[in-house]
Amino acid sequence: MTAVPHGLYAITDSKLLSPEQMVEAVALAIQGGAVMIQYRDKGDDVMRRQWEASDLNNMCRPLGVPLIINDDVELAVQVMAKGVHLGKDDHDIAAARARLGDNAIIGVSCYNDLQRAIEAEQAGADYVAFGSFHPSPTKPDALKAEVELLRQAKQQLAIPVVAIGGITADNGAPLVEAGADLLAVINGIFGQADIRGAAESISKLFETH
Repeated sequence: MTAVPHGLYAITDSKLLSPEQMVEAVALAIQGGAVMIQYRDKGDDVMRRQWEASDLNNMCRPLGVPLIINDDVELAVQVMAKGVHLGKDDHDIAAARARLGDNAIIGVSCYNDLQRAIEAEQAGADYVAFGSFHPSPTKPDALKAEVELLRQAKQQLAIPVVAIGGITADNGAPLVEAGADLLAVINGIFGQADIRGAAESISKLFETH
């Protein structure tokens, strides 16, 4: 199992970043302390997605920052990304592991479902993500998760736990205190005028808690 870093997990959004902005914006997030990047794009432009993901991986890899591809195992293979993040209706973990190899990082969305997280760990996931902990413009209808879920997860799981959903520097501290190993942030970084500054502010929560 590959080690998953702890800290700020920055997730891209094609609604916030144009193709021309993508690499520079992610570079700023990394300068601000992001330890892992997820390329998230729900569009159907296959060539653009491959081009963007490849450019991101070419930047992230020399910096030692894992690039995770959202929902698309084949794209992860094509651009030689570090891993994949699987949602509710995506590939099963075993199939993703067989395609990506033992050294890949495989994460799984578990929403507010601890049992799903337990089963994901048993199936070989490297991390699980819970949320939404706060209202999120990215997923306004997302299931609500409570902070206590993180405490329960840390008691029952050995793999890292990610918190996601409307997270900012102002509301992230209780999530870290409850045991979140990573804070996954989209709008709180890439929707801000000062991307590097926003990333620094969130990253510092791991230094003080």
